[in-house]
Amino acid sequence: MALDGPLASDETFTEKGVKFIIDKGLYEEAKPISIDFIESPMGAGFLLKSALSAKGGECCASSAGGCGSGCS
Repeated sequence: MALDGPLASDETFTEKGVKFIIDKGLYEEAKPISIDFIESPMGAGFLLKSALSAKGGECCASSAGGCGSGCS
């Protein structure tokens, strides 16, 4: 995850009142996408789930380096 502005090749969607930007091709492959903020013994961060989760696990992004090893 990163802070960025939308490009012509991006799709935007809103999850729990927050606007997200993603490449249109990736969005078509990954939708539906859900994003939750979690706190665990390893730290706090965002848990991303999508159709790609079934292919390779869930992804957790944290600025504090928590949430396990990241994408699995």
